Amino acid sequence: MSVPVCSARSLLRNRSWPKSSETFQQTPSITELIDSIANLSTLNQLSSAFSAFSLLQLHSTSSLLLRPISSLLSCSTTIKSLSHGLQLHAKAITLGFLNSHLIFPRLTSFYTSLGHLSSAHSLVVDSLDVLPWNMLISGCAKNGFFLQAVDAYRDLVQRGVEPDSFTFTSVLSVCGEVLDLELGKEVHARIMEGNAGWNLFVMNALVAMYSKCGSLDVARKLFDGMLERDVVSWNSMISGYASKGMWKEAFQVFDWMRGEGVEVNSVTWNTIAGGCLQMGEHEEALRLVSQMIWCGSGVDFVTLVIGLNACSRLGSLKLGKEIHGLAVRMCCDGMESVHNALIIMYSRCKSINYACIVFGRAKSRSLVTWNSMIAGFALADKVEEISLAFQDMVSSGVQPNYVTVVTVLSLCARVANLQHGCELHCHIIKHGYKGYRLLWNALVDMYSKSGRISVAKRVFDMMSDRDGISYTSLIAGFGMQGDGQSAVELFEDMIEYGIKPDHVSMVAILSACSHSGLVSEGEVLFNKMVNLYGIAPHMEHFSCMVDLYSRAGLLSKAEEMLNGATLPPTAAMWAALVGACQVHGNTEIGERAARKLLEMKTDNAGHYVLIANMYAAAGCWEELAKVRTLMRDLGVRKAPGCAWVDLGNGFHPFLVGDRSSPLSPEIYEVLDALCEQMRDTGNIADEMLVFDEQL
Repeated sequence: MSVPVCSARSLLRNRSWPKSSETFQQTPSITELIDSIANLSTLNQLSSAFSAFSLLQLHSTSSLLLRPISSLLSCSTTIKSLSHGLQLHAKAITLGFLNSHLIFPRLTSFYTSLGHLSSAHSLVVDSLDVLPWNMLISGCAKNGFFLQAVDAYRDLVQRGVEPDSFTFTSVLSVCGEVLDLELGKEVHARIMEGNAGWNLFVMNALVAMYSKCGSLDVARKLFDGMLERDVVSWNSMISGYASKGMWKEAFQVFDWMRGEGVEVNSVTWNTIAGGCLQMGEHEEALRLVSQMIWCGSGVDFVTLVIGLNACSRLGSLKLGKEIHGLAVRMCCDGMESVHNALIIMYSRCKSINYACIVFGRAKSRSLVTWNSMIAGFALADKVEEISLAFQDMVSSGVQPNYVTVVTVLSLCARVANLQHGCELHCHIIKHGYKGYRLLWNALVDMYSKSGRISVAKRVFDMMSDRDGISYTSLIAGFGMQGDGQSAVELFEDMIEYGIKPDHVSMVAILSACSHSGLVSEGEVLFNKMVNLYGIAPHMEHFSCMVDLYSRAGLLSKAEEMLNGATLPPTAAMWAALVGACQVHGNTEIGERAARKLLEMKTDNAGHYVLIANMYAAAGCWEELAKVRTLMRDLGVRKAPGCAWVDLGNGFHPFLVGDRSSPLSPEIYEVLDALCEQMRDTGNIADEMLVFDEQL
């Protein structure tokens, strides 16, 4: 006999019942006492309920104690009070209520909910009736003790107790949870042998079990053979397809369900809307969510999260705010999944201030919440904020994971912050992120963009599992350092490694050739891209080739490439040719390129500066005046340059002409000294050709 049951029996001898409190100073009627016990138990006020029970025992017969004991057991289960439950068990034994249909299920539920499974088992072990066993199996399953539920089922069969449909339903549910297909098949065979358990609930459980265990063909065969189906049947089949990413089949069953006129519930709607989200059909997902909200079809927090995710993908701020308002009215805006989705939605919709407000109001901030906010800052290019948020996250005791590190590493790569990148590298090594290729790719990218190409190569060589991104990051790094030959060799290694290049890796290698003056190699690679790798040239590829020819002084080829491109050249491509013509003194081609660029009426002031510099270098003052007039007419102004500097307490922006810093006098004094040294050494551009300040 188990310890808790022994304890219950020992209480029979001790009679240690709570004494009545001052709650009942005057003796109420028996009916009032019974009602009070029921009401207090419902409110989980167990102590007061026991006081009323003590009075009831003094003034009533034992037969009237059955329902109060049942109520008290239910309350003890809810608040998980072992001591009170043991007293009630002892009282039930004394009064002979142990086998009552009101007491036995409560006791079984009480022990299973507290994890005292041996005590629950001892209650049913001698019974040849299936009902007590069903209570034990379902109680174990309900409280997550799935393996113990399986053991109870096997014990039931071994003792010769005949399972019924309720038994089969509970066990099949457990099989689906633990993905025990073999036991599920065993139960299925027993159902077919006995022919006593066939009903809608068992069929639903079979379909759900096979679906969860991945045997969708068997599940579909059973589903198609069902003479009767309810919404659970349809949801089980749809969810089964959804769990395997078979959205086409899931949508087909959903359409069939609607065609049969079956009433759709929130589970169905959420599954299908989530499927649309997974398939990239964001507008359809949002339409379904809107329809649910409009019809009031059981909208829950899952629906809101799906709707917010769809809004974030579509950039639909207005609808996102409406869903936010609904979340507030439903009192679920404080749920972690909802406020995380809100942070992402506002960030993607370029309302980072709203995202910060939601983040600030979050009562608890989990790792996912911090990652959502950091990702939001990254989307908004808030360099300083993302740095401070990372520091706050660590100081608050939340340990970053690989998602956090990748996000911040990308920031370090963008601003070439080597110090923080190295610190994150140490964090990666310390926490053993060896299998996270995404992290190591980000490290290679960070070191490459920070100018530490040798370290990037060392990290790359240490990687046991490389992909196209690994190679592309290092190829781009070699290109930025002007080491085109190493980039070409690495590209060839990638091909030999069996990785097929994509359009991004082709941009990286063509850019590397451009920065290193490898014209012939670039031409060969461009032709291979089209004819061997089957990659249709994107605008970026044409831009790289134009830059390659322009840097090498092959201006006619660059112009020919622009005029013969299968896609309309961008303003940046014509601007590159204009800049090259100014460098090489080719005014003829430069004027043609300038006319093409001016026809586009670009709002990039830098393009007009290039044209102005070219005309100034050629002494074409009349054309120069026209360019300046056009800029004034179009309202184009040169945006001030901006740089980010890490002062040890986060990143800080510095803008051209900015004098807001209290240290501005000292800063500009140093700047003037540096400019003077540049003039003395001949490292400053000809002031006649620089019109940024004037334009």
